[in-house]
Amino acid sequence: MNVLVRVKVYVKKGVIHVQASFNNTIVTFTDVRGRVVSWASAGTCGFRGIKRGTQFATQTAAENAIRTVVEQGMQRAEVMIKGPGLGRDAALRAIRRSGILLSFVRDVTPMPRT
Repeated sequence: MNVLVRVKVYVKKGVIHVQASFNNTIVTFTDVRGRVVSWASAGTCGFRGIKRGTQFATQTAAENAIRTVVEQGMQRAEVMIKGPGLGRDAALRAIRRSGILLSFVRDVTPMPRT
């Protein structure tokens, strides 16, 4: 008989990936090795249609993802921001307010070569 046992994972340091498009924003928390610990998007927080691309929806998504990660003990993080959306600044503001110490913030938006 297979029994599913959920183990509580404690992560001290991690990486926060923010992917901000014009239609939605996805905030993903990973550990240092790249394994996803928590994630949230404006769509999963209940926003639909044009409201998913707003700054308020992004802030709500970031706060939802942060809440679970802080419970797991995350204290330090690096931030990688990708995309041209409105949610870039709002997500960063929500992350800074959470109390997680940020070692650096990097823009990893792909740029075309000329």
